[in-house]
Amino acid sequence: MSTMPIMKLSGDSVKRRSFGLEKRQSLTGWVFLIPAALLIAWMNFYPMIQALILSFHTGKGTVLHWANPLWYNFARLFQDPTFKMTITNTFVYLIIQVPIMLVLAMILATILNDRTLKFRGLWRTAIFLPCAVSLVSYAFVFRTLFATNGAVSDAFMALHLTHSPVNWLGNTATARMVIILGLLWRWTGYNMVFFLAGLQNIDYSTFEAAKLDGAGPVKTFFFVTVPQLKPMILLTAIMSTNGTLQLFDESWNLTQGGPANTSMTMSHYLYQLSFQNNPNIGYGSAVSYAILIMVAILAAIQMKVGDRRD
Repeated sequence: MSTMPIMKLSGDSVKRRSFGLEKRQSLTGWVFLIPAALLIAWMNFYPMIQALILSFHTGKGTVLHWANPLWYNFARLFQDPTFKMTITNTFVYLIIQVPIMLVLAMILATILNDRTLKFRGLWRTAIFLPCAVSLVSYAFVFRTLFATNGAVSDAFMALHLTHSPVNWLGNTATARMVIILGLLWRWTGYNMVFFLAGLQNIDYSTFEAAKLDGAGPVKTFFFVTVPQLKPMILLTAIMSTNGTLQLFDESWNLTQGGPANTSMTMSHYLYQLSFQNNPNIGYGSAVSYAILIMVAILAAIQMKVGDRRD
C-alpha cells in the first residue's frame, strides 16, 4: 500500500519532464525560426507595405505628398494609354510564349527520359544551359543576330525569303517575336528539368504497359505521361505565368520597349516611371500593385482550374 503514492508521484514526474522537454524543443524551434521570419518580413513585407503607402502619394522625385483623392494613382491607371499598351504586350507574351514553352518542355523531357537514348546527360545539359547564361549576354547576342544587317536578315536574303534587310527590332510584330523567341530559348530547358523530375517519379512500368498494349508515342504521351504530370504542369504554369507578368529583362535589354512602347512590359514601364526621367514613385507603386493583383488573380484561377483533387 505504501508503494502506490510513490508510483503516482513517479508518473506525474514523468509527465512534467515530458512537458518540459516538448516546451524546450518548441522554444528551440522558435529560436531558429524567428531570425529567418524577421529577415523575410524586413526584406519582403516591409517593402510591400511601404510601396502601398507610397501608392497613395503624388509628386516627383523625393518631393511627395498625399494624393487628393487618395486613390488618384489607381484611378489614373485606367486612363493611362501607355499602361494599357504594356498590359497588351505582356499578355501577348503570356498567351503565345507560355503554352509553346511548356509543350516543348514536356516533349523534350519525354524524349530525354527514354532509357534507350544515348548521351542523355549531354542532351539534357545542352538544353538546360541557356537558362544559366547571363541575361545581358544573351540579349546582346540576340540583338546582334536580329540587327537590320545581322545574321538572320542575311540568312533570309540568301534563301530569297526577303529582298532587303528586315528591321526586326523596329517593327512591332517582329520586335515582339524576338522577345518571344528569346524567352523560349532561355526558359524551355529550365521547365524541362521540372518535367524530368516529375517523370522520374512515375513508375516506368506504366510506359512499358502502354507499349505492350500497342500504344504509340503520341497516345502514350497524351494518355499516360500528361495525366501523371498534372501537378508539375500546374506548378510550371503558375511559375511561368508569374514570371511573364513580371517580365523586365528581355523588354529592357532586347528592344528597349520599342518601337513606341509596343514591346514594353508592365515591369519595364514600372522601372521607367520610378527611376528614369522625372521619377514618379507614387504612380510607379500603384503600377506595382496592379501587377501584384494580376499575378494573384491568375495564380488563383490556375489553382482553381488545375488542382482537381478527389
